[in-house]
Amino acid sequence: MTTPGRTEHLVLPGVLTAEQAARTVAGIVATQREDGAIPWFRGHHLDPWDHTEAAMALDAAGEHERAEAAYAWLVRHQNPDGSWYAAYADGDAAAPTDRGRETNFCAYIAVGVWHHYLSTGDDTFVDRMWPAVYAAMEFVLELQQPGGEIGWKREDDGTPVTDALLTGSSSVYQALRCALALADQREEPQPDWELALGRLGHAIQHHPERFLDKARYSMDWYYPVLGGAVRGTAAKDRVESAWEDFVVPGLGVRCVLPNPWVTGGESAELALALWAMGESDRAVQILKWVQHLRADSGMYWTGYVFDDDAVWPEEQTSWTAGSMLLAVAALGGDEATTAVFGGERLPTGLDPDCCR
Repeated sequence: MTTPGRTEHLVLPGVLTAEQAARTVAGIVATQREDGAIPWFRGHHLDPWDHTEAAMALDAAGEHERAEAAYAWLVRHQNPDGSWYAAYADGDAAAPTDRGRETNFCAYIAVGVWHHYLSTGDDTFVDRMWPAVYAAMEFVLELQQPGGEIGWKREDDGTPVTDALLTGSSSVYQALRCALALADQREEPQPDWELALGRLGHAIQHHPERFLDKARYSMDWYYPVLGGAVRGTAAKDRVESAWEDFVVPGLGVRCVLPNPWVTGGESAELALALWAMGESDRAVQILKWVQHLRADSGMYWTGYVFDDDAVWPEEQTSWTAGSMLLAVAALGGDEATTAVFGGERLPTGLDPDCCR
């Protein structure tokens, strides 16, 4: 895997220079194993969602063969029911360390596969990956509840956990739209998925009571916007409603209230959400603030406890670096990244108003 990278869309004044972007890409490359797996960092576990996010960052950097290897790892490790386990050990055996099967983790392959296709135009890749995407979406939608929300996971013994998480369901919303785009590309309509998408969007937009109360977490604040279910005036109102609670000027975004802890992943994801709703200036500001988490290696520390002036935890994660590169790629106009996170050309499914 020796494809030359490109960083023209990974340069953002005041955030990343070309040299800095290249170093961050190299950090993710160094984390990836020979079998394609991308753990959080060497010696730590892999989870399917963060593995895919890091693969998308590799595609944004032009490292397409490495990204393709990451998706091939997912195919090899997919369970017969279409799922993946929540965590795998770092190492050649890749033994599962958490045998729960979380719906948003399983769905995210569709986002990554569509992003890779848009990055490369490789139809044969889509053909190879389609069975895995199809099986994953079928697994996820088996846990859709009567109100449209997506149950959190299945336990190892198959027991469904029907409680729904707003962040997870919002991520599934984006993944389902990308899965429908792949179905359209293959000329294989999926009307049941279109109906599921409409029901899910309706739940996210109009029925917060159908989700567990996780309002302390910043992801529940911005993910309905990032996932594309909430846009326009509703998105602006949502972001403004808790801006002062979660945003720490000069430092970034809190992970959870009231903890004095800002995190790189949440900060970069908020920047992506801001860009998607047309607030690019504020997105750039957030990314500038959070560069205090950048390490000499080019990777990023997970978070910073500002009351103690301490990096915590002391880890530099592939997914934090990946989220940073994807946010910069969107702001830099990378076509695949803007299409996946902007969502203007993604299928919309059934009009949610039909589900009232």
